[in-house]
Amino acid sequence: MTLQQLKYVVAIDSHHSFALAAEVLGVTQPTLSGMVGKLEEELGVRLFERTSRKVTTTTIGVRIARQARQILMEADRIREIVSESRGDISGPFRLVVGPSIAPYILPEFIRIYMSEHPEVGLSVEEMRPEAMIKSLRENLIDAGIATAGLRMDGIFEIPLYTERFYVYLSESCRNKLPVFRPEELEHEQMWVMKEVQCLRESAFSFCKGRRGRRHVYEAGNIETLIRIVDANGGYTIIPEMHLPMLTEFQRLNVRSIDGDHLSLRRVSMYIREDYVRERMLNTVADTLRRFMPAGMMEPSLLRNGIRL
Repeated sequence: MTLQQLKYVVAIDSHHSFALAAEVLGVTQPTLSGMVGKLEEELGVRLFERTSRKVTTTTIGVRIARQARQILMEADRIREIVSESRGDISGPFRLVVGPSIAPYILPEFIRIYMSEHPEVGLSVEEMRPEAMIKSLRENLIDAGIATAGLRMDGIFEIPLYTERFYVYLSESCRNKLPVFRPEELEHEQMWVMKEVQCLRESAFSFCKGRRGRRHVYEAGNIETLIRIVDANGGYTIIPEMHLPMLTEFQRLNVRSIDGDHLSLRRVSMYIREDYVRERMLNTVADTLRRFMPAGMMEPSLLRNGIRL
């Protein structure tokens, strides 16, 4: 049994296709099939059921593929320990970012990171938190960036930055008050971001201070929310990093939120608890520091960096 054979097993189990697994691994299908066949012969079990239409992992094959993933993860970790001890910052780095965060950090992050770390094979993907955690556990990615507070066994959270929320008003309900409380907008329509928990929590916390009847309509992204407010009246909640994306006229419609209502979101990086590439993680934090608004980054991160 070799690590190469285990890689083949994992690839076939992941893609349910010998042809696709061979393509992803960069080997010929006969080579892949031959190596897996030898492993099956050595173990005395059948790992995959093959038909003309699909490949199905057998019951024992599922257990072996799961164990193979763990073995390959540990083998990768040995290489990472050696690389880290040498001070190397190179090789592939797979990062995922939550959809509600990606528009605000990825454009500048990718530009700066690729320029300063050309030796790193950066791969970035948008992914919802549940899928991110699953990918971390399966060692499919190195790190994920999402809103804080995702507490999962085996996953370590590193606070990155805190971002304030603001009220965006329609022109029809705009007035000269510099700060708003919920009760001052009790008769206005609220528009809320769909399926983004931090924005919903801020919005509904804001709702608690309103005496009027609650009406909440949901949109798919913040740009849509702002256009709805501009066209239909009312207001919405927007994150601080969206402010530079507003037009000069639209910025006149922005107000701070007053009181004890939830008006911020904390953003963290998530890794496996046994992750060892400390220097690589610090390249991410250092890049974010280059373009984040003043005062937003986590103070302990600015002082000490990431320490594993």
